[in-house]
Amino acid sequence: MTAFGPTMDPLTELRPGLLRLVAPNPSTMTGPGTNTYLFGGNEIAVLDPGPAIDSHLDAIQHAVDAPIRWILVTHTHPDHSPAAMLLAARTGAEVIGLPAPEGAHQDASFRPDLSLADGDELVSDDFALRAIHTPGHASNHVCYLHVESDWLFTGDHVIDGSTVVIDPPDGNMKQYIGSLRRVRDLNCAAIAPGHGEIIHDPARAVDWILEHRLEREAKVLAALKAHPNLATRELVPHVYRDVKKHLYALAERSLLAHLLKLEEDGLATRCDDRWS
Repeated sequence: MTAFGPTMDPLTELRPGLLRLVAPNPSTMTGPGTNTYLFGGNEIAVLDPGPAIDSHLDAIQHAVDAPIRWILVTHTHPDHSPAAMLLAARTGAEVIGLPAPEGAHQDASFRPDLSLADGDELVSDDFALRAIHTPGHASNHVCYLHVESDWLFTGDHVIDGSTVVIDPPDGNMKQYIGSLRRVRDLNCAAIAPGHGEIIHDPARAVDWILEHRLEREAKVLAALKAHPNLATRELVPHVYRDVKKHLYALAERSLLAHLLKLEEDGLATRCDDRWS
């Protein structure tokens, strides 16, 4: 994992008809905070309203002079979607996203009014947002392409200056790498991530993540050959020598995701949760 950039301005106009609000939830995992994006002029769509923080909900409503008609989420992790239903209750807006899967780290409160199929668009007089299904970080992860600007809003699929944890069973490394390649092939003009600044060289950013993941996979294979029949926690020091020990628990989750991919690819086996 690499460090996020410096603190960001809480409210920024990125281009006409597009605002970014940074939620007040900075942390090691969220960087400066969750990015909430607001589209439109006469009618507003809100993307990723973030955690259930009243001051952030107030800021979303105060940032625009037009009615909020739609609330979209990229996925239902607790730093992205819990404010959706609260904002909908305040505004009467339609909630859009894929339902939350089961799991302790999912927002069970999320109840979408509409789920866009892959390639479907939300269209208003001011904008069109096209849904791009990108499972991997989460099984219900969706990126949104802002058609006019050709900017891709990537939630946690691609973020600025850091990699993301792929946490099984909902996180899936094989799907994640496949979704990254799909995003690479879109050749979009820019990436607007769920954390951090706008990425103006998407191909370079995605290639870096792909290279990082595949290099890590090679390290996993090498560790399995050199130290067969180990449990994941025993493999972590061999694979993540570049990671500080206080992050080993997170690293173990990503390690498991790599191992499950290798198992699916026929390159690793396990017996009683020990891997070779």
